Formats: sequence, structure tokens, C-alpha cells
Amino acid sequence: MKTVYDLKLTEQELSNDNYKFQPELTSILDNIEDDFDQSIINQIVLWKVNRYSQLNESTLLLLNQIDKHDLILNTDITEEILRNLLSTKGVQLAMASTILRFKNPNIYQIIDQRVYRLIYGKIMPKYFSSIDIQIELYLEYLEKLRAVCNHKQIDFILSDRILYDLDKKHNKHEKIKY
Repeated sequence: MKTVYDLKLTEQELSNDNYKFQPELTSILDNIEDDFDQSIINQIVLWKVNRYSQLNESTLLLLNQIDKHDLILNTDITEEILRNLLSTKGVQLAMASTILRFKNPNIYQIIDQRVYRLIYGKIMPKYFSSIDIQIELYLEYLEKLRAVCNHKQIDFILSDRILYDLDKKHNKHEKIKY
């Protein structure tokens, strides 16, 4: 194994020009002048674990077309938002559903492996061949989740949390595959 002492480094290699890790967030963090608060700590953690996703302006505009108090899912706008979210680096279906859930929990809930297997009795697919398949899976999941909530008298707004805990309790012997 080589150490820094073994290398004959060029001036170019010793510059910061080659550093490309999370460039937008790195720039924001490098220029913080305010006192740290939890929001800044969250950004630092997201930077460190490489989980920061920069949404473009059009995706944010679409997302903000959802009213927090709407009760009816608009399939067309949901599909368009999901298409944009799932096309964003670092955003997969679980993260996209989480963003939507916090935008409006009356309509959207988080899709994750625990709730999925508790509802369907099988492991949620990990890899998808297309964004369209992910969108279709999520919309079907929301429909099935609502039916389960009606059948078991679970508050839809809390269903992702309730069913997550139920899976942990009743399927604790089944490992989650991340």
C-alpha cells in the first residue's frame, strides 16, 4: 500500500479542482457563516452519507402543486412528480414516497420493505427496469394500503407507521434485505 510519502504529486493533484463530491451541497456547507442549528447538522449528515438530493426547480414546482389538505389523489400530477423525483440522482421509490408522504399524508404514505411485506406477504422488489414500473407499483400500493386501512380500521394518515411497527413485532424473525 502506498502512502502520501511514496507519491510524487503534481501541482494539479494538490489543488482542490479534482474534488467533485456533492458539489452543490459542499459549496453551501463551505460557506456557512451562521451558528449551527439542526438544519445545518442535517445537511452535514446528508453530505457525509452521500444522501443529499438536489431537486430541480421544475420538480419543486410540481411538488408544490399538491395541497397538504387535499383528500383525493390526482394520478396525473402524482405520476409527473414521481417521474421527476425518480429521475433525480439519489432519489429512489422509498425516498420519493417519503417526500410525498410529508407533503400530504392524507393521500400518500411511505412505501418500504416492512409495510410492503406485511400487506403483500412477499418481499418488495429492490430493482426496477423502469420508472414507469415504479410508479405503477407505488400507485397500486397506495390503493392496496387504503383497502387494508378500511378493512382493519387503521387511520390512513398513520398507516405507514402503524404497519411498520406491526411488521417489526410480528415478523421480527424475518430479516430485511437492504
